[in-house]
Formats: sequence, C-alpha cells, structure tokens
Amino acid sequence: MREPAHSSPAPAEGTTDTPQQEHTLVKRTALVNGVSVLFILALAALWFAADALLLVFACILCAVLLYELSTMLAQRIKLKREYALGVVVLLLFAVIGVGGWAMAPQISEQSAKLADTVPKSLQQLHSAVNASPILKKILAGLPPPEQIVKQMSQLVPNAGLFFGGVLGAIGNVVIILFVGIYFAASPRLYTSGVIKLVPPSKRQRARQVLQKIGHTLSSWLLGKSVSMLIVGTTTAIGLSLLGVPLALILGIIAGLLDFVPYLGPIMAGAPAVLIAFSISPDLALYTVLLFAGVQLVEGYVLQPLIESRAVDLPPALTIVMQLVFGTLFGFAGVALATPLAAALKVLVQMLYVEDVLGDKVDESPKS
Repeated sequence: MREPAHSSPAPAEGTTDTPQQEHTLVKRTALVNGVSVLFILALAALWFAADALLLVFACILCAVLLYELSTMLAQRIKLKREYALGVVVLLLFAVIGVGGWAMAPQISEQSAKLADTVPKSLQQLHSAVNASPILKKILAGLPPPEQIVKQMSQLVPNAGLFFGGVLGAIGNVVIILFVGIYFAASPRLYTSGVIKLVPPSKRQRARQVLQKIGHTLSSWLLGKSVSMLIVGTTTAIGLSLLGVPLALILGIIAGLLDFVPYLGPIMAGAPAVLIAFSISPDLALYTVLLFAGVQLVEGYVLQPLIESRAVDLPPALTIVMQLVFGTLFGFAGVALATPLAAALKVLVQMLYVEDVLGDKVDESPKS
C-alpha cells in the first residue's frame, strides 16, 4: 500500500519571520512613526501659529455674519446676494464712519478721563479697605493699585489676535473686516476647496457639517449682535441717569465685552463701579444693581432667544472653554471661546455621536 502523503511541517516555535513578513512589519512601523511625526508637527504648527489661526477664525465669523445679513437683505428686496453684500458693506462703513465722526471727540475725551480716573478710584478703594479691619484682613492678598492698573493695561496689547498694541488692534480689525468681505463674497470657492480634501465618499457629509456650523455661527452671531447693542445702549442710558461720569465710553465697553458671556459683564462692570465708588458708595451700589439688572434681563430673556436659534451651550462648558483658551491664547482666546465651543459641539454631535456611535441628536427646542 502507498504511504499517505505528509503535509509540510508547521514552522516550529521561535523560528524567524519570512522576508515578506519582515517587509510588512517594517512598512507598518514606518507608517505608524510617520503618522506620529506628522501629528506632532501638526500640533506644533497649531501651537506656534495659534494667533494667526485665531485671526482666521475671527475672519470666518465676520464672513458668516456678512453672508447672513446679505442673504436676509437679498430675500427682502429681491436682489442678488452679491449686490446685497455690497449694500450691507456700504451701510456698515457708513454707520461706522458717521458714528465715529459724530462721537469721536466725546469718546476720545472720555477714554482719556477713564485712563486717569480708574487709578484714582483704585486708590480710594484701597484707602477705604484699609480703614476697615475686616476688609483689610480679607483683601490683604490683593496686589497694590499700581500693579492692578498695570495688569489691566497689559490686556490691551494681549487683546490682539496677531499684531500687538493699539495700532495692531486696529490692524486686526481691518484684516478681519476685509478678509471677511472676501470670504462672504464667494464662500463656495473656499468651502469647496476644504471639501476636496475629504475622500469622495465623505464629501456630502462634510458639506452638511460645514453648512450646519455656518448656520449655528450665523444664528449665534445675529442674536449676540442684537444683545450687545441692547446691553451697550441700556448701560449707557442707565449710567447717565444715575449720574455716573463717562457713561458713553462705559456703555460702549459694556456692549463690546458682552460678546464674551459671563466673564465679559464682570470685566465691563469693574471700571464703572470703581468710578461710581469714587463719588459715593451709594452710587457704586446703584451701579452694581444696574449691571446686575441688565445681566438678569440678558440671561433670562436675550440669551434664551439666542440659544433657541443657535446652540444650547451649558454655562459650565462655556466658562471652562474661556478659561482654557484664555490661559493658552490670552484675551483673544477668551473672546472667541464661545463660538469655538459652538463649532466644536456641532463637530462632536455630527461626526462622533451620529456617525460613529449611531445615536440621533435631539435638536427639538426645549420647553
């Protein structure tokens, strides 16, 4: 009888891999190392170019706002959106030019007085604290008024997104405005370029994500712009009625800093309360009540209206984002933390919760 054919013996334990296996292992190792190096380089680029990236994001916010305003105007007056954008930009420059020409002398005078009044108010507050033994013990850890003024003045150079100083801040505004106009004039040109970086099978989903982010940011910006106008006007009128000096410039500061939720009103109220305290403690108390009342109306009336049209951000998340971005990027990070958080929330909901986990995000309005 013929002996059964024996199969080839299995490789014994401890034998070396074949050349093909070694080649595959080398390729995988090189791929992992390459991806790791690219990831580290990307993080380094993000870190060193953070100011420029924040400036780009501010330009995008400006473009989103201009695009939304031009779209609304085009629908109202039955005009092409590009022409409506030109009308919006002309109106914007006209309002800024006429308003600046009309109020520039008063704003300049009050700004100079504000820079001179705040240090004197801090000195008076420091003297009042020293007169009270209890307050003196509680506030013993505070720095002297000169150091506080110095730290407050340092916020101005650090407030720039790319260029520093007052002239740099003006340059940032010019860049944001003009680049935002270019973005808003032809948004599809730039969004299509971003979408082409995505694999063809995922491009439709990428377009949906970008559209959702744009809608979220535009709704938030429109609501926030109205809120800033109301807060600034109400604060200026209220301070003027109370008899607080420099009411106009303090109202403008309150309106601008209202862009930063939670932390902005505190920063805006501090100089107003200090100036009022230099006149009388009662006036300072009334000023605190005014700012508290304005913020209550905004928090319980204006803010819910904004969130109902845009994105509902938990207060704790917003404050944490402001602290993190403020620590990393200064005042510009604090100012842009909320819209960045709104955009990141959309990305997490659509790309991770819906696409990866398969859960449906409930976006129905809250009762």
